Amino acid sequence: MTLTARRPDVGAARRWSMLGASTLAQAATAVMVHGPAFLIPTLHEREGMGLAEAGLVAAAPTLGVMLTLVAWGAVTDRRGERFVLLAGLTATALAGAAGALTGGTTLLALALFLAGAAAASTNAASGRVVVGWFPPARRGLAMGVRQMAQPVGVGVAAISIAVVADVAGIHAALWVPTLACALAAVVVGLVVVDPPRPPRRDGAAANPYREDTYLARIHGVSVLLVVPQFVVWTFALVWLVQDRDWSPAAAGAVVAVAQLAGALGRITVGHLSDLVGSRLRPLRWVALAAAASMGLLALTAGLDLGVAVLLVVVATLVTVADNGLAFTAVAERAGPYWSGRALGVQNTAQFLAASAVPPAAGLVVAGAGFPATFALAALFPILAAPLVPVREERALH
Repeated sequence: MTLTARRPDVGAARRWSMLGASTLAQAATAVMVHGPAFLIPTLHEREGMGLAEAGLVAAAPTLGVMLTLVAWGAVTDRRGERFVLLAGLTATALAGAAGALTGGTTLLALALFLAGAAAASTNAASGRVVVGWFPPARRGLAMGVRQMAQPVGVGVAAISIAVVADVAGIHAALWVPTLACALAAVVVGLVVVDPPRPPRRDGAAANPYREDTYLARIHGVSVLLVVPQFVVWTFALVWLVQDRDWSPAAAGAVVAVAQLAGALGRITVGHLSDLVGSRLRPLRWVALAAAASMGLLALTAGLDLGVAVLLVVVATLVTVADNGLAFTAVAERAGPYWSGRALGVQNTAQFLAASAVPPAAGLVVAGAGFPATFALAALFPILAAPLVPVREERALH
């Protein structure tokens, strides 16, 4: 797709600074969305909440995200990336401040829900800044960098929010994501410029879902690949502690290393897609690699082999590598007037699938054990691989 710019192109340094600002925005909202999960111990032990009630409070921002992703995508399509990032980050910071200053479980949950609803703004808008300003030959690498924002945000939340909550309480801890979002809003305001768009008369605003099943198939592939990703994310630590008798500290260290490897893997696979000139061929390779790694993990875990620990790190790395590829492919095909909504659909589908995996997989673990659960998870990427629309992919230029 050739774009007709409304303004002169920016230099490489400015493009990378906008990538940094977009990644900061995504990471800051990740702290807001995922951080309340680290408040559960304090809510339970000091505030007297039951685990179910504390879990509902922690889940409030995630619910807000799921309900507003497509709406924010539509606003991005109409008003532009800079407007959405500034409005969303500001609203997230205000909702976070309300949560930090308010009292009572209901008001806290409401504030966190509104914070999550506002934080969803960065999912599509920050990705579109990358797609809009980086040329196809560098876009995969740039999107891989941007996709590191979520694990980085979760890591920051794990390190900071739990500690602050333990020392000063949950309301003080909420200032961590609130200030992070406020800082991100300032950086976005100083750095980000809306990328150029083609004129609407060129047919750029046509609904891409009416052309073919290309986008729907990528959505389906991404949903299938969420299953092994969240099986490993959710149960790796539990498996190491329960089945292999590791200490929680040692198991946590392995999981942390695996997450870091997964974040770096996103960059590597994104760069690979630039080198081969395709997003979907590497996406199919990742699906096949995910099936192989989960299958080998199931086999070695069932045989109680030591190499299974290495394979859980490999499986973590491989099963998260698809996110940036699919995200970029959707944005490139949907175009600048539809990619906001298309990315909203993409993320919503993944969020819904991710919410269903832990309880469903937990039932399988309880009934058949970890090796059987890992083996079952290996079937989903096998189903995903032939669904990847490689032949329908347009050449990158």
